[in-house]
Amino acid sequence: MENLHQDVADYYGQELQKSEDLKTNACCTLAPPPVHIREALSLVADEVQAKYYGCGLTIPSAIEGLRILDLGSGSGRDCYIAGKLVGENGHVVGVDMTDEQLKVANDYVEYHREKFGYKKSNVEFIKGNIEKLDELNLEKGSFDLIISNCVINLAADKDKVLKDAFELLKPGGEMFFSDVYADRRVPRALQEDKVLWGECLSGAMYWNDFLNAAKGAGFTDPRVVEDKPITVENADLETLIGDIKFYSVTYRLWKIDGLESDCEDYGQAVAYKGGIPEGDLAFELDDHHYFPKGKIMTVCGNTYNMLHETRFKKYFDFYGTWDTHYGIFEGCGGNIPFTESSSTSAEGSCC
Repeated sequence: MENLHQDVADYYGQELQKSEDLKTNACCTLAPPPVHIREALSLVADEVQAKYYGCGLTIPSAIEGLRILDLGSGSGRDCYIAGKLVGENGHVVGVDMTDEQLKVANDYVEYHREKFGYKKSNVEFIKGNIEKLDELNLEKGSFDLIISNCVINLAADKDKVLKDAFELLKPGGEMFFSDVYADRRVPRALQEDKVLWGECLSGAMYWNDFLNAAKGAGFTDPRVVEDKPITVENADLETLIGDIKFYSVTYRLWKIDGLESDCEDYGQAVAYKGGIPEGDLAFELDDHHYFPKGKIMTVCGNTYNMLHETRFKKYFDFYGTWDTHYGIFEGCGGNIPFTESSSTSAEGSCC
Protein backbone atom coordinates (compact mmCIF):
# COMPACT_ATOMS: atom_id res chain seq x y z
CA MET A 1 0.00 0.00 0.00
CA GLU A 2 2.97 2.30 0.58
CA ASN A 3 3.63 2.87 -3.13
CA LEU A 4 0.02 2.42 -4.26
CA HIS A 5 -0.18 5.45 -6.52
CA GLN A 6 2.97 4.52 -8.41
CA ASP A 7 1.88 0.89 -8.67
CA VAL A 8 -1.46 1.94 -10.18
CA ALA A 9 0.23 4.34 -12.61
CA ASP A 10 2.68 1.63 -13.69
CA TYR A 11 -0.09 -0.95 -14.13
CA TYR A 12 -2.23 1.27 -16.34
CA GLY A 13 0.65 3.00 -18.06
CA GLN A 14 3.02 0.11 -18.73
CA GLU A 15 1.58 -3.29 -17.78
CA LEU A 16 -1.64 -2.72 -19.73
CA GLN A 17 -1.43 -1.63 -23.35
CA LYS A 18 -5.02 -2.39 -24.38
CA SER A 19 -8.29 -3.61 -22.88
CA GLU A 20 -7.51 -7.22 -23.80
CA ASP A 21 -4.48 -7.21 -21.46
CA LEU A 22 -6.73 -7.21 -18.38
CA LYS A 23 -6.48 -10.45 -16.40
CA THR A 24 -10.10 -10.35 -15.19
CA ASN A 25 -13.35 -8.86 -16.47
CA ALA A 26 -13.79 -6.59 -13.44
CA CYS A 27 -12.78 -3.49 -15.42
CA CYS A 28 -15.04 -4.31 -18.34
CA THR A 29 -18.39 -2.76 -19.16
CA LEU A 30 -20.94 -5.55 -18.89
CA ALA A 31 -23.94 -4.00 -20.61
CA PRO A 32 -24.19 -2.68 -24.18
CA PRO A 33 -24.50 1.12 -24.31
CA PRO A 34 -27.73 2.81 -25.44
CA VAL A 35 -28.03 4.21 -28.94
CA HIS A 36 -26.98 7.79 -28.18
CA ILE A 37 -23.81 6.55 -26.45
CA ARG A 38 -23.03 4.19 -29.34
CA GLU A 39 -23.43 7.02 -31.83
CA ALA A 40 -21.02 9.25 -29.91
CA LEU A 41 -18.62 6.36 -29.36
CA SER A 42 -18.47 5.74 -33.11
CA LEU A 43 -16.68 9.09 -33.41
CA VAL A 44 -14.04 8.27 -30.79
CA ALA A 45 -10.55 7.38 -32.06
CA ASP A 46 -9.66 3.69 -32.13
CA GLU A 47 -6.56 4.06 -29.94
CA VAL A 48 -8.58 5.88 -27.28
CA GLN A 49 -11.13 3.07 -27.27
CA ALA A 50 -8.47 0.36 -27.17
CA LYS A 51 -7.11 1.68 -23.87
CA TYR A 52 -10.48 1.80 -22.12
CA TYR A 53 -10.68 0.04 -18.73
CA GLY A 54 -14.12 0.99 -17.40
CA CYS A 55 -16.77 -1.19 -15.77
CA GLY A 56 -20.01 0.62 -16.50
CA LEU A 57 -21.96 3.31 -18.31
CA THR A 58 -21.13 6.58 -16.59
CA ILE A 59 -22.83 9.21 -18.74
CA PRO A 60 -26.42 9.98 -17.73
CA SER A 61 -29.12 11.59 -19.83
CA ALA A 62 -29.91 15.27 -20.41
CA ILE A 63 -26.33 16.58 -20.24
CA GLU A 64 -26.35 19.14 -23.05
CA GLY A 65 -24.53 22.31 -21.99
CA LEU A 66 -23.21 20.85 -18.74
CA ARG A 67 -19.75 21.32 -17.23
CA ILE A 68 -18.43 17.83 -16.44
CA LEU A 69 -15.46 16.47 -14.51
CA ASP A 70 -14.20 12.92 -15.16
CA LEU A 71 -12.20 11.38 -12.30
CA GLY A 72 -9.54 9.02 -13.62
CA SER A 73 -10.22 9.82 -17.26
CA GLY A 74 -7.53 7.50 -18.63
CA SER A 75 -7.24 7.62 -22.42
CA GLY A 76 -10.22 9.97 -22.59
CA ARG A 77 -12.92 7.68 -23.95
CA ASP A 78 -15.73 8.82 -21.65
CA CYS A 79 -14.58 12.45 -21.86
CA TYR A 80 -14.89 12.41 -25.63
CA ILE A 81 -18.29 10.72 -25.52
CA ALA A 82 -19.43 13.37 -23.05
CA GLY A 83 -17.79 16.09 -25.15
CA LYS A 84 -20.02 15.14 -28.05
CA LEU A 85 -23.19 14.90 -25.94
CA VAL A 86 -22.77 18.19 -24.03
CA GLY A 87 -22.45 20.05 -27.31
CA GLU A 88 -20.18 22.92 -28.17
CA ASN A 89 -21.46 25.01 -25.25
CA GLY A 90 -20.65 22.31 -22.69
CA HIS A 91 -17.23 21.53 -21.28
CA VAL A 92 -15.48 18.38 -20.06
CA VAL A 93 -12.39 18.18 -17.84
CA GLY A 94 -10.56 14.87 -17.40
CA VAL A 95 -8.20 14.22 -14.47
CA ASP A 96 -5.69 11.37 -14.53
CA MET A 97 -2.29 10.66 -12.98
CA THR A 98 -0.89 8.26 -15.60
CA ASP A 99 1.41 9.94 -18.11
CA GLU A 100 0.96 7.30 -20.77
CA GLN A 101 -2.82 7.51 -20.63
CA LEU A 102 -2.79 11.31 -20.61
CA LYS A 103 -0.59 11.35 -23.69
CA VAL A 104 -3.10 9.27 -25.63
CA ALA A 105 -5.97 11.49 -24.46
CA ASN A 106 -4.17 14.73 -25.36
CA ASP A 107 -2.97 13.41 -28.72
CA TYR A 108 -6.59 13.26 -29.92
CA VAL A 109 -8.01 16.57 -28.71
CA GLU A 110 -7.84 18.20 -32.14
CA TYR A 111 -8.95 14.98 -33.85
CA HIS A 112 -12.21 14.96 -31.90
CA ARG A 113 -12.80 18.68 -32.28
CA GLU A 114 -12.81 18.14 -36.02
CA LYS A 115 -14.94 14.99 -35.74
CA PHE A 116 -17.55 16.86 -33.68
CA GLY A 117 -17.46 19.89 -35.99
CA TYR A 118 -16.70 22.34 -33.18
CA LYS A 119 -14.89 25.67 -33.63
CA LYS A 120 -12.85 24.97 -30.52
CA SER A 121 -12.35 21.89 -28.37
CA ASN A 122 -14.61 21.49 -25.36
CA VAL A 123 -12.50 18.73 -23.77
CA GLU A 124 -9.31 19.19 -21.75
CA PHE A 125 -7.12 16.94 -19.61
CA ILE A 126 -5.04 17.74 -16.55
CA LYS A 127 -2.60 15.60 -14.63
CA GLY A 128 -3.59 14.95 -11.06
CA ASN A 129 -4.38 12.48 -8.33
CA ILE A 130 -8.10 12.13 -7.66
CA GLU A 131 -7.27 11.93 -3.94
CA LYS A 132 -5.96 15.50 -4.19
CA LEU A 133 -8.67 17.25 -6.17
CA ASP A 134 -8.44 20.18 -3.77
CA GLU A 135 -4.89 20.82 -5.02
CA LEU A 136 -5.73 20.99 -8.74
CA ASN A 137 -6.97 24.58 -8.97
CA LEU A 138 -10.52 23.42 -9.70
CA GLU A 139 -13.12 25.91 -8.55
CA LYS A 140 -15.49 24.69 -5.85
CA GLY A 141 -19.11 24.51 -6.93
CA SER A 142 -18.21 24.77 -10.62
CA PHE A 143 -19.32 21.40 -12.04
CA ASP A 144 -22.83 20.24 -12.93
CA LEU A 145 -21.81 16.59 -13.17
CA ILE A 146 -18.91 14.42 -12.00
CA ILE A 147 -18.37 11.04 -13.63
CA SER A 148 -15.90 8.22 -13.01
CA ASN A 149 -15.52 4.76 -14.49
CA CYS A 150 -13.98 2.02 -12.34
CA VAL A 151 -11.34 4.29 -10.81
CA ILE A 152 -12.33 5.23 -7.25
CA ASN A 153 -11.64 1.65 -6.14
CA LEU A 154 -8.00 2.29 -7.09
CA ALA A 155 -7.74 5.17 -4.59
CA ALA A 156 -6.44 4.61 -1.07
CA ASP A 157 -8.41 7.48 0.50
CA LYS A 158 -11.84 7.03 -1.00
CA ASP A 159 -13.49 9.21 1.65
CA LYS A 160 -11.34 12.13 0.48
CA VAL A 161 -12.31 11.58 -3.14
CA LEU A 162 -16.01 11.70 -2.29
CA LYS A 163 -15.69 14.75 -0.05
CA ASP A 164 -13.72 16.69 -2.64
CA ALA A 165 -16.19 15.71 -5.35
CA PHE A 166 -19.07 17.00 -3.24
CA GLU A 167 -17.30 20.35 -2.83
CA LEU A 168 -16.71 20.69 -6.59
CA LEU A 169 -20.36 20.17 -7.52
CA LYS A 170 -22.86 22.96 -7.95
CA PRO A 171 -26.02 22.80 -5.81
CA GLY A 172 -28.32 20.34 -7.58
CA GLY A 173 -25.35 18.70 -9.27
CA GLU A 174 -24.74 14.98 -9.34
CA MET A 175 -21.99 12.41 -9.24
CA PHE A 176 -22.79 9.57 -11.64
CA PHE A 177 -20.23 6.80 -11.63
CA SER A 178 -19.55 3.09 -11.96
CA ASP A 179 -17.23 1.08 -9.74
CA VAL A 180 -16.56 -2.29 -8.18
CA TYR A 181 -17.92 -3.24 -4.74
CA ALA A 182 -17.52 -6.29 -2.54
CA ASP A 183 -19.99 -8.14 -0.34
CA ARG A 184 -17.57 -7.79 2.60
CA ARG A 185 -14.39 -5.96 3.57
CA VAL A 186 -11.50 -7.25 1.45
CA PRO A 187 -8.74 -8.80 3.65
CA ARG A 188 -5.52 -6.84 4.06
CA ALA A 189 -3.47 -9.58 2.36
CA LEU A 190 -5.51 -9.22 -0.83
CA GLN A 191 -5.29 -5.43 -0.68
CA GLU A 192 -1.51 -5.74 -0.89
CA ASP A 193 -1.65 -7.79 -4.11
CA LYS A 194 -0.65 -5.39 -6.92
CA VAL A 195 -2.38 -7.35 -9.68
CA LEU A 196 -5.67 -7.69 -7.80
CA TRP A 197 -5.56 -3.98 -6.97
CA GLY A 198 -4.80 -3.03 -10.55
CA GLU A 199 -7.63 -5.28 -11.71
CA CYS A 200 -10.08 -3.24 -9.58
CA LEU A 201 -10.81 -6.06 -7.13
CA SER A 202 -8.78 -5.74 -3.94
CA GLY A 203 -9.47 -2.00 -3.70
CA ALA A 204 -13.23 -2.53 -3.97
CA MET A 205 -15.18 -1.09 -1.06
CA TYR A 206 -17.54 -3.16 1.03
CA TRP A 207 -20.91 -1.84 -0.16
CA ASN A 208 -22.07 -0.72 3.28
CA ASP A 209 -18.81 1.13 3.94
CA PHE A 210 -19.37 2.97 0.67
CA LEU A 211 -22.90 4.02 1.63
CA ASN A 212 -21.63 5.40 4.93
CA ALA A 213 -18.74 7.19 3.19
CA ALA A 214 -21.05 8.74 0.60
CA LYS A 215 -23.45 9.98 3.26
CA GLY A 216 -20.53 11.26 5.31
CA ALA A 217 -19.38 13.30 2.32
CA GLY A 218 -22.82 14.91 2.03
CA PHE A 219 -24.43 12.64 -0.57
CA THR A 220 -27.57 11.67 1.32
CA ASP A 221 -29.66 8.82 -0.13
CA PRO A 222 -27.31 7.23 -2.74
CA ARG A 223 -29.26 5.64 -5.59
CA VAL A 224 -28.31 2.51 -7.55
CA VAL A 225 -28.87 2.86 -11.28
CA GLU A 226 -27.56 -0.53 -12.37
CA ASP A 227 -25.73 -3.45 -10.75
CA LYS A 228 -24.32 -6.71 -12.04
CA PRO A 229 -22.24 -9.48 -10.44
CA ILE A 230 -18.64 -9.78 -11.63
CA THR A 231 -17.13 -13.10 -12.65
CA VAL A 232 -13.34 -13.05 -12.45
CA GLU A 233 -12.74 -15.85 -14.99
CA ASN A 234 -9.11 -16.32 -14.01
CA ALA A 235 -8.43 -19.56 -12.13
CA ASP A 236 -5.37 -18.33 -10.23
CA LEU A 237 -7.03 -15.11 -9.09
CA GLU A 238 -10.27 -16.91 -8.21
CA THR A 239 -8.29 -19.09 -5.81
CA LEU A 240 -6.87 -16.01 -4.10
CA ILE A 241 -10.25 -14.31 -3.83
CA GLY A 242 -12.08 -17.31 -2.42
CA ASP A 243 -15.80 -16.78 -1.84
CA ILE A 244 -15.78 -12.96 -1.84
CA LYS A 245 -18.41 -11.70 -4.26
CA PHE A 246 -17.83 -8.59 -6.36
CA TYR A 247 -20.32 -6.37 -8.17
CA SER A 248 -20.16 -3.68 -10.80
CA VAL A 249 -22.51 -0.90 -9.66
CA THR A 250 -23.50 2.44 -11.12
CA TYR A 251 -24.56 5.00 -8.51
CA ARG A 252 -25.94 8.47 -8.77
CA LEU A 253 -25.28 10.79 -5.84
CA TRP A 254 -26.89 14.20 -5.49
CA LYS A 255 -25.75 17.45 -3.92
CA ILE A 256 -29.15 18.63 -2.72
CA ASP A 257 -29.96 20.41 0.51
CA GLY A 258 -32.83 18.83 2.41
CA LEU A 259 -32.47 15.20 1.37
CA GLU A 260 -33.39 12.93 4.27
CA SER A 261 -31.78 9.70 5.42
CA ASP A 262 -34.97 7.77 4.64
CA CYS A 263 -37.73 8.00 2.06
CA GLU A 264 -40.35 10.14 3.79
CA ASP A 265 -43.90 10.52 2.48
CA TYR A 266 -45.38 14.00 2.03
CA GLY A 267 -48.20 12.99 -0.31
CA GLN A 268 -46.36 14.25 -3.38
CA ALA A 269 -46.46 13.14 -7.00
CA VAL A 270 -44.76 13.90 -10.30
CA ALA A 271 -45.45 13.33 -13.99
CA TYR A 272 -42.82 13.12 -16.69
CA LYS A 273 -43.63 15.48 -19.57
CA GLY A 274 -41.13 14.01 -21.99
CA GLY A 275 -38.50 16.01 -23.79
CA ILE A 276 -35.28 14.32 -22.70
CA PRO A 277 -33.60 13.43 -26.02
CA GLU A 278 -32.40 10.01 -24.85
CA GLY A 279 -35.84 8.98 -23.62
CA ASP A 280 -38.88 10.99 -24.66
CA LEU A 281 -41.34 8.23 -23.76
CA ALA A 282 -40.02 7.44 -20.28
CA PHE A 283 -37.37 8.51 -17.77
CA GLU A 284 -35.46 6.19 -15.45
CA LEU A 285 -34.07 7.89 -12.36
CA ASP A 286 -32.64 4.74 -10.78
CA ASP A 287 -33.29 1.01 -10.57
CA HIS A 288 -36.64 1.46 -8.84
CA HIS A 289 -37.97 4.75 -10.22
CA TYR A 290 -39.26 4.55 -13.80
CA PHE A 291 -41.54 7.32 -15.05
CA PRO A 292 -43.63 6.71 -18.20
CA LYS A 293 -44.50 9.91 -20.02
CA GLY A 294 -47.75 11.47 -18.81
CA LYS A 295 -48.36 9.13 -15.86
CA ILE A 296 -48.80 10.79 -12.46
CA MET A 297 -46.79 8.79 -9.93
CA THR A 298 -46.50 9.19 -6.17
CA VAL A 299 -42.96 9.73 -4.88
CA CYS A 300 -41.13 10.23 -1.61
CA GLY A 301 -39.74 13.62 -0.64
CA ASN A 302 -36.20 12.69 -1.68
CA THR A 303 -37.23 11.59 -5.16
CA TYR A 304 -39.33 14.74 -5.51
CA ASN A 305 -36.23 16.81 -4.74
CA MET A 306 -33.97 14.78 -7.05
CA LEU A 307 -36.25 15.88 -9.87
CA HIS A 308 -37.33 19.33 -8.67
CA GLU A 309 -33.94 20.67 -7.56
CA THR A 310 -31.88 19.43 -10.51
CA ARG A 311 -31.58 19.81 -14.28
CA PHE A 312 -34.58 17.47 -14.65
CA LYS A 313 -37.09 19.99 -13.25
CA LYS A 314 -38.16 21.31 -16.65
CA TYR A 315 -39.14 17.81 -17.76
CA PHE A 316 -41.66 17.17 -14.95
CA ASP A 317 -44.92 18.44 -13.51
CA PHE A 318 -44.97 18.47 -9.71
CA TYR A 319 -47.90 17.95 -7.36
CA GLY A 320 -48.24 18.47 -3.63
CA THR A 321 -46.47 20.45 -0.92
CA TRP A 322 -44.39 19.77 2.18
CA ASP A 323 -47.21 20.73 4.55
CA THR A 324 -48.13 17.25 5.80
CA HIS A 325 -45.84 14.34 6.66
CA TYR A 326 -47.28 10.82 6.46
CA GLY A 327 -44.31 8.83 7.77
CA ILE A 328 -42.07 6.48 5.81
CA PHE A 329 -42.97 6.12 2.14
CA GLU A 330 -44.71 2.78 1.66
CA GLY A 331 -42.39 0.00 0.57
CA CYS A 332 -39.19 1.87 1.43
CA GLY A 333 -38.36 0.16 4.72
CA GLY A 334 -37.75 2.02 7.92
CA ASN A 335 -40.64 0.39 9.77
CA ILE A 336 -41.48 1.72 13.19
CA PRO A 337 -39.19 -0.16 15.62
CA PHE A 338 -41.71 -0.44 18.44
CA THR A 339 -43.90 -3.41 19.27
CA GLU A 340 -47.47 -2.55 18.46
CA SER A 341 -49.68 -3.84 21.25
CA SER A 342 -53.11 -3.01 22.62
CA SER A 343 -52.05 -4.08 26.12
CA THR A 344 -53.03 -1.56 28.79
CA SER A 345 -51.35 -3.35 31.66
CA ALA A 346 -50.35 -0.98 34.47
CA GLU A 347 -47.22 -2.98 35.15
CA GLY A 348 -44.05 -1.18 34.12
CA SER A 349 -46.01 1.92 33.18
CA CYS A 350 -43.47 4.46 34.42
CA CYS A 351 -41.73 6.69 31.85
